Amino acid sequence: MDLPVVELRRYTLVPGRREEMISIFEQELMDPQQAAGMSVLGTFRDLDEPDHFVWMRGFSDMATRRRVLTDFYSGPVWKQQGPRIRPTMEDTDDVYLLRPAGPGTGLGPLPLPAPDPSPGGLVVVRVRPDAGPADPGEFARFVTEPAENTYPALPIRTGVSVVVTLSRGAHPGPGEPGTARLVPTARSPLRGGPA
Repeated sequence: MDLPVVELRRYTLVPGRREEMISIFEQELMDPQQAAGMSVLGTFRDLDEPDHFVWMRGFSDMATRRRVLTDFYSGPVWKQQGPRIRPTMEDTDDVYLLRPAGPGTGLGPLPLPAPDPSPGGLVVVRVRPDAGPADPGEFARFVTEPAENTYPALPIRTGVSVVVTLSRGAHPGPGEPGTARLVPTARSPLRGGPA
């Protein structure tokens, strides 16, 4: 069953600190987020932006999102790991709050895999102002969730309406507007297709 609430989070990191950030995130923060009631859906290096980290997580509804984010970010794991990971990040506010575009177009909860140092392949994420045609290899499509942000301590983009697609297969070249070519990290639940 598709998760009805999904965040697409695009972080700009301090130059040269992406691998440090990913190491802390995968070793210390992914499992506790899952245990708290969130679903980490995918974690990625941006192929064309060496200081960007992109990830997605989902929730069963907006009330649950508020509760589990409050519990996690006021809890012991974040109190211990937050001071380690925050210095690696410059901007964490590029976030879209999304919902599946229709039945069967989203992503369901995914188990966290064991580390795979070469998960391979690419996932292409496109952010558009309108639906547009289906992409080759498209496997998920989301639209803006218009609900009020129930956890304002983590800002989201407001006043915008977008369509976000995820695809594997035929991939664009670098620099296509609104498009990111993403390489899964070692523990990303979502894996890519052929490059």
